[in-house]
Parts: sequence; C-alpha cells; structure tokens
Amino acid sequence: MKQAQVCIVGGGCVGLTLALGLAKANISVVVVDAAAKQALPGEDFGLRVSALSLASQALFESLNVWPEIVAQRARAYTHMDVRDQDSFGKIAFNSDELDLPQLGHIVENDIIRYALINELEQQSQATLLFDTRYQQIHQSDNDVFVTLESGEPIIAKLLVAADGANSAIRKQFNLPITFKDYDHNALVATVKTAQPHDNTARQVFLPTGPLAFLPLPEANTHSIVWSTSPAHCDTLLTLSDNDFNKAVMAALDGQCGLCEVQSQRVAFPLKMRYAQQWVTGKVVLIGDAAHTIHPLAGLGMNLGLKDAAYLIELLSNESNGFADERTLRDYERTRKLDAQKHIAMMQGLKELFEGAHPLKKLVRGLGLSMVDNLGPIKNLFASQAIGK
Repeated sequence: MKQAQVCIVGGGCVGLTLALGLAKANISVVVVDAAAKQALPGEDFGLRVSALSLASQALFESLNVWPEIVAQRARAYTHMDVRDQDSFGKIAFNSDELDLPQLGHIVENDIIRYALINELEQQSQATLLFDTRYQQIHQSDNDVFVTLESGEPIIAKLLVAADGANSAIRKQFNLPITFKDYDHNALVATVKTAQPHDNTARQVFLPTGPLAFLPLPEANTHSIVWSTSPAHCDTLLTLSDNDFNKAVMAALDGQCGLCEVQSQRVAFPLKMRYAQQWVTGKVVLIGDAAHTIHPLAGLGMNLGLKDAAYLIELLSNESNGFADERTLRDYERTRKLDAQKHIAMMQGLKELFEGAHPLKKLVRGLGLSMVDNLGPIKNLFASQAIGK
C-alpha cells in the first residue's frame, strides 16, 4: 500500500509540473501514468510542440527544470508576425519593443516531459509509476482510494485528474462539460525552408483556418500547425510531398521561400471542452481534463501550466488543513474564470478570421492595421501573447 498527500493520474507535462512543484514544497505525491517513461528524445524533432510563454518559463525556472530544457532543445523567438491572407491586415512585434530578451520559446513536449521526469526522480517526496493503470477510484469524506490493476492500493488526501481531454476520471465522477466541435483538424509536421526563420513565429489566417510556422532550433526548420476544415485536411494528408510543399509555401505567401517537409504529417480533430465543475469532494481536474481550446494562439499548454502553478501555490500555503474545501473552491473559481476568458477569445478570433465575407475581410484588415499602429493597444496584444 502506498500513501501520499496527492495522487496525480496522468504523467503529461501539466501533471508532472504539478507533481514537481508539490514535491519541492515537501508535499508527498504519487504519479500514476499508463504511458511509458519518457526516453531522451532522438535527433528528429517531435511533432507536438508548445509555444511556452514567459510565465511558463518562469515556472520552469523556479522548479529548476529550465536549464535541462534549454540544454536539450528549445528555440527562443524574438519576433511575431500575424497576418490575414485575404486582406491587408498585419500585426508584427518584437522583444526589443517590449524591452525583453525574447517573447517566448518553442519546445517539443517530449523535451519538457523528459526534463520534468529527470528532476522528479531526485525528489524524495515523489513516486513515479509509469506503465501503470488504475482499476478503481473511490473517495470518502477525507481520503481518495486508488486501486491499481496490480491490486495495490494508493491512499491520498487529494486526487488530481491530469488524464487529458478525454479524462476517464471526469467521466467516472459525472463532471459535466460544455463541448463544441471547432470543425477543424490540426495538421502538424516539420518543415525546412530555403530562408531562415530568424527566430520569428509566423501565423497567417487563411479562409479555412490559421497556419502557424514555429521556429525550431535549426535555423531553417519550423514546426507547422495547419488548422483547417476536415475535408481540406484530408486533402493535405494525401498530397505527395512535392505538392504539399507547394501548398505550404503558397499558404504562407512565400515568406520563407521553398518548403520541404521533413517528417510524417499527422492530424487530429480540434474540440473545445470546458468542464462546468472542476472539483467533486477530494477529486480535482487540471489541464486538458478541465479545458481544451483552439491552438490558433498556442495557449493550451500555458493555460494548463497556470492551473498547475496556482494549485501548487494554494496547497503549499494552506493553514486550515490539507486540500480543504475552501482551497479547492478557490482553485476552481480562479482557474475557471481564466479558462472562460481564453475560450471566448479563441472562439471570437476563429469566427472573425474564418471565411471570405467582404465585410469580415474589411474588419480584419482595419483591425489588425489599427492595432499595429497604436502603441498602447499593440502592447496589450503583445502582453497577452507572452503570457503576462
């Protein structure tokens, strides 16, 4: 039998970040994850990457994992270029304008996970159980009981569901969600271009959805995320490499020159999920188990890390008993409000930049141009982009 103050189900980046923060605060934690332990990533870039905000970087610095992330693979980006293909609208800003060394970093998710595991393995208060599935979860007024498939029980004061967008724990405890199909699939791939990226994160809004070019550590290599209609996505997946390269270059209006895909192309559907209830008894949702949003602004990982950071702060500073109702309701109320704001913002942007209606094109063009020319408003947009 294992006992811990917190049991976290799910060993993705958000769950592991929470575990590390709690362990460093001298709170005992057990992580249960059905996946294998993350190995050191190979030479090829992973297809799942995140645009880490400065706030996320600061969190990782405080947990002493940022040096390992940078030592493995990370690319700082100093410029952002956002434009609408179908109008004259464009907004661009750079770190010098904001008196910052960079706007953020593009990092493969596998690199983040690897660094977190390395640091967690040095913590006496942390137990990591990979290749491990749970069989049952029950809770009493004061404890949560997790039975592993091996039959071994875990008793904890708090269970955190970090088990992803299709959270089985959320479903087991009948926590309702608001759900919306974005009617978009995201195609991800690694692409090499004739011209260097110059540490610039680019995004172009097409009539069918946004295409993001994210700079990777090699000067001419990008991770792309192309969000588009399912039918168009299917077409892009079936194109020959040569035809796909032409389609990508045309969509980006040749900003980086000739394109050459370097990896397989993988697609996944995009759906908005928002849990209407994040806490039930001693069970709490975090990260994608609580919310998923459209990736057009690259906020998903950062939102989940903000969940982890706030829960670490609350549990580390409690004075009225561990994980009491007041603490958990504070977490739920605060983080739900932030998630709601970002979900609404993403939905509004998606609707505004989707389609080729003349009025929409005019509004987009005028809006982006106005923001690009008005310092205070532009700085506000930039602050949102870097996670302030």
